[in-house]
Amino acid sequence: MMGAVAKPTVGIIGTGAIGGFYGVMLARAGFDVHFLLRSEFSAVAERGLQVQSAPHGALTLNPVQAYSSAEDMPPCDWLLVGAKTTSNADLAPAILQAAAPNAKVLLLQNGLDVEDSLRELLPDSLHLLGGLCYICVHREGPGVITHQALGAVHVGYHSGSADESAWAAIVEEGVGLFRSAGIDSQAMANLHQARWQKLVWNIPYNGLSVLLGASTTPLMADDDSREMIKALMAEVVQGAIACGHDVPAGYAEHLFMMTEKMPDYWPSMYHDFLHKRPLELQALYARPLAAAKAAGCELPRIEALYRSLSFIDRRNV
Repeated sequence: MMGAVAKPTVGIIGTGAIGGFYGVMLARAGFDVHFLLRSEFSAVAERGLQVQSAPHGALTLNPVQAYSSAEDMPPCDWLLVGAKTTSNADLAPAILQAAAPNAKVLLLQNGLDVEDSLRELLPDSLHLLGGLCYICVHREGPGVITHQALGAVHVGYHSGSADESAWAAIVEEGVGLFRSAGIDSQAMANLHQARWQKLVWNIPYNGLSVLLGASTTPLMADDDSREMIKALMAEVVQGAIACGHDVPAGYAEHLFMMTEKMPDYWPSMYHDFLHKRPLELQALYARPLAAAKAAGCELPRIEALYRSLSFIDRRNV
């Protein structure tokens, strides 16, 4: 029998809904998990983290290894970044503080090219990976998270000191981390392509939830919003193909049908709008539009949605 392999130390940078949920799941599976918090530090230090999960029941982690400063964290082998893309440039100092040598930094974020701006601020010795979370989850309040459905994480290598032959092993280590916590996870061969594919859901539902003030069930129940969702999805597929990425036949239809079966859900952008936080418009709209345009492809419906959301975002202060 082989000796037990030491479990990696995991740091959570940005303990919101995403970071909190996956951090709690990993901690419950026996991983040494350390949580960096800002505004919610005292609440979580006092009362721990609570996840009300439809699939898993009521989960509580208390005490929590919580920190208000990255300088106090131990060196972490894996850093899971759950913070919003709007703060990526500001995250580098915290990541550098908390990272063990050759650490793996996994961005659990939506949008296109979200790794690029952060990569410039990190040394090559740190591996940067992208994670796509297929999950219905949101924060109820300080340290309190509601998990409605799903939970899979797809992991892909972005950049770092490893050569291509070593990428797969690093990605598999990340996949194994989630799987050992009972979370469905798989490797993505092409991170960029996978990010485009995830936009097929995120571009219509995030934007329309803010623009129309509606969650998924009413959006799927009305003929006009259904047509708009389908048309936006088709444009994302068109943009992805123009940028040289393969989208499986019937992929948009599959996501559309999946959303019909989902519990009623308010996408993350609506929660940001509600709490007057900046909307993630660069990552979800501006970058895909610019990439498609550079490839000679105009996406007028997405452009109109982006312009409308930009107007709403500027006034929402």
